[in-house]
Amino acid sequence: MVKMPGCGVARRGAAAGFTIIELMIVMALIVVLASIGLATHANSQTRAREAVLKEDLFRLRDSIDQYYADKNAYPPSLEALVSEKYLRAIPVDPFTQRADTWQTTMSELDPANPSAQPGVYDVKSGSDRTGMDGTQYSSW
Repeated sequence: MVKMPGCGVARRGAAAGFTIIELMIVMALIVVLASIGLATHANSQTRAREAVLKEDLFRLRDSIDQYYADKNAYPPSLEALVSEKYLRAIPVDPFTQRADTWQTTMSELDPANPSAQPGVYDVKSGSDRTGMDGTQYSSW
């Protein structure tokens, strides 16, 4: 028998280590911290995609405005912005992962110039998802 210092009781071959309860508590803490990290990571990815969408919409709308200022007419399509060198390429919608899902709003017919063709006046995302602020991406 081994006499433990400070104890009046002798223990036989006591192994140093962790009990199953201690190991389960540590594992539970690791699971809780990992789930918090995953939730934060998912939110940060969504925030990043929303920032990219806002920037893409700003660039597309700015290109439409520049086209109108130069030609006094709206572009017939988004592809016209690329062919006329107002954009290098049509950006990919970060939520649909495609460049052909942008929803365009056509301009009204000009009563002063009835022969003018309507063109792309505005552009919105083609996604049907809802943003972190509660609004649809297609309404941005």
